Amino acid sequence: MKGWMGKFRALFLFSSLALVLSGCGKENLSALKPEGYGAEVILDLMILSIAIMVFVFIVVMAIYTFVLVRYRAKKGQENYIPKQTEGNKALEIIWTVIPIILLLVLAVPTVQATFDLAEESTKKSDIQVEVTGSQFWWHFEYKGQEISTSQDLYIPEGERVYLTMKSSDVIHSFWVPSIAGKVDTNPGDNENSMYLEAYEEGVYWGHCAELCGPAHSLMDFRVVVVSPEEFEQWVNDMKNVDPKAEPETTVAQEGQELFQNNCLSCHAIGSAPKGVGPNLTNFGDRTKIAGILEPTKENLVDWIVNPDEFKPGNNMPSNLVSEEEASKIAEYLMQLQPSKITPESAKE
Repeated sequence: MKGWMGKFRALFLFSSLALVLSGCGKENLSALKPEGYGAEVILDLMILSIAIMVFVFIVVMAIYTFVLVRYRAKKGQENYIPKQTEGNKALEIIWTVIPIILLLVLAVPTVQATFDLAEESTKKSDIQVEVTGSQFWWHFEYKGQEISTSQDLYIPEGERVYLTMKSSDVIHSFWVPSIAGKVDTNPGDNENSMYLEAYEEGVYWGHCAELCGPAHSLMDFRVVVVSPEEFEQWVNDMKNVDPKAEPETTVAQEGQELFQNNCLSCHAIGSAPKGVGPNLTNFGDRTKIAGILEPTKENLVDWIVNPDEFKPGNNMPSNLVSEEEASKIAEYLMQLQPSKITPESAKE
């Protein structure tokens, strides 16, 4: 009785834990809700593999149950041993051929999908983005467009955007589960490639899927999918950004001066090359601060003063400016809104 109670308690504990953990995921960070071609292909393969596993489980349990019932020892039968099947060629052929067939059923579409996605990812298109992973943020360089930005990747709905990927430090892994699979970004000259094709407008969560340091779990980004017309407008707005433009308010003007004196050595505004820190061209339009905080001035001030509290191990110095100076810099950064284009049906 005690043994059964212990098993019941363990089952209840694990069931409760699974229920609690099921609520820990972020919306739109699920491969089970495909909104792009790559994610759809991956989900089909997942369903196929699960179906095969379920089939094997049912067959094995059916045989197991049959053997238990059919060949159990009856009353009066001591030391009962059922008839042995050792050397039965028919059975040996069956349990060898069937697994091979099941393996082929899974392997053929998997290999086809792999080559399909790999071949497509090498093709060129009008929209090409160079992605760079860093501890613990993402940089996006639109080739031929003279656009640099970080954390929020804008792409048009229904069009394929081709990415070339690398890392500035350690290995990271670019993953937008609702749209496509994940691809590693490697340091050095080794570049990988993939493409994104989203079916619907929205904001889709992305994440680093390779353990890369103490703040790996906070290395989030967004893929913002807008209509082709809105994307074209966004490109024009980003191209016309003047990094030396004077802000509207006096506080923001003071913040701009503080930013240039304290932050411009690491960050960039406009189409300048990637710096040590994220590009801040469209900071005021972003859906999150540092990929994790709500875009409010209070959160931005806290981040500027003590970033290590939110992302341990990041390379941004703490207490570089006072809280009052940070407030002025935040006022300036929140006004960096070259484009108001965001999807109407944002899916956060």
